[in-house]
Order: sequence, then C-alpha cells, then structure tokens
Amino acid sequence: MKIVFLVVFAVASALSVAYHVGWVLPRQACEAKGDWWDPDGRVCAHPVLISDITGRVAGEPPKPAPAAATNPETAKAAATKP
Repeated sequence: MKIVFLVVFAVASALSVAYHVGWVLPRQACEAKGDWWDPDGRVCAHPVLISDITGRVAGEPPKPAPAAATNPETAKAAATKP
C-alpha cells in the first residue's frame, strides 16, 4: 500500500510540474512583457494598435471619403470631365 501512495504522489508531482512549465510560466513571462496570453491556444500575442493599421492618431476624426467613391452621380460626372 505504501508503494501505491508513493506512485500516486510521484504522478501528481510530475503533473504539477508539467502544468507549471507548460502553462503557468509561459503565461507569466508573456504578461511580464506586456503581451496578451491566450490560454486556449497557449499563444503569446503582441497587441496591435488600431493607429498602426489605419495610420490615424487616436482622437483624430476619420478622413471623409472622396465624393466619387460615395456618390455614383459625381463619379459619372468626374469621369466625363476633360
């Protein structure tokens, strides 16, 4: 019976170490860098700012679309102008 308890203890200890090495330590390292941790895929992702994608500074209003792109009448008139 003593051996059974020792085997159960060894397996539980190994599982605990595997959990910490595989899930806890990578999460702590990722969050320490300021990145985002995804527990489902165990992925450390770097956040991307919207301003990096759009080229617009935060708080700046969006640029209006050209009239030709929004109104088919003006697009047709712009296409026929010499």
